[in-house]
Amino acid sequence: MIIQRVVLDSRPGKNGNPVAENFRVEEVSLPDTINEGQVRVRTLYLSVDPYMRCKMNEETGADYLAPWQLAQVADGGGLGVIEESKHQKLAKGDFVTSFYWPWQTKAILDGNGLEKVDPQLVDGHLSYFLGAIGMPGLTSLIGVQEKGHVSAGSNQTMVVSGAAGACGSLAGQIGHLLGCSRVVGICGTHEKCLFLTSELGFDAAVNYKTGNVAEQLREACPDGVDVYFDNVGGDISNAVISQIKETVANGLENMGVAFQSMMTGGNIGKQIVRISEDSSP
Repeated sequence: MIIQRVVLDSRPGKNGNPVAENFRVEEVSLPDTINEGQVRVRTLYLSVDPYMRCKMNEETGADYLAPWQLAQVADGGGLGVIEESKHQKLAKGDFVTSFYWPWQTKAILDGNGLEKVDPQLVDGHLSYFLGAIGMPGLTSLIGVQEKGHVSAGSNQTMVVSGAAGACGSLAGQIGHLLGCSRVVGICGTHEKCLFLTSELGFDAAVNYKTGNVAEQLREACPDGVDVYFDNVGGDISNAVISQIKETVANGLENMGVAFQSMMTGGNIGKQIVRISEDSSP
């Protein structure tokens, strides 16, 4: 059986911009038979994610990510339908997904590495298993709920960078659902800003390519920033962090006063006590 696959043809360099020509489509032969425990699948959807840029380097910089090898098939999140099965718990016609799905039209995979999914959970929109209820959705939910500590009634303002992307667009909506009083997104075009505010329910959007980001954030977040969902890092994150408000007292002798003030609501933003001005070692 002849199938098509995508292999890594060249590396863009550690800090280079990847281009389409870094990949190559080729035809290969797939065995006609499968072994016990294996399934043959037809690929329906393949995920494209920012973390894959690391896999294009000789070293990914992360122990949990293996680099793609030159002239070898690339892989990532994927979803498909089983055409033939020799696995006890998987049958022909089942829809399955994996984080290590090869970029090819059909594949023979170990059934133990696949997760069966139910199309009824997504009204037949199978691609959602790679997005809203897949890794991006889980990342957004855990980030906002478990790390951001968003809680209803606390009048929190949340800022999301990369807000029109897979995680950012979900994080903003989850923030509102969990109780944020104001959600502001940062993105790179007017069309994306309009999409955030008119369709996803963001209260405001900042275009980082037009004007000063810090000034736009001060206008969009008059009460400061309580939660930041960061997708980009760098200068944009620095601009957001500079908005997180502080109440600063001076001197070790004022620790008790500062603690009392914090416990009785006297602080705005984070309560800090400055012990020394000298930051040198």
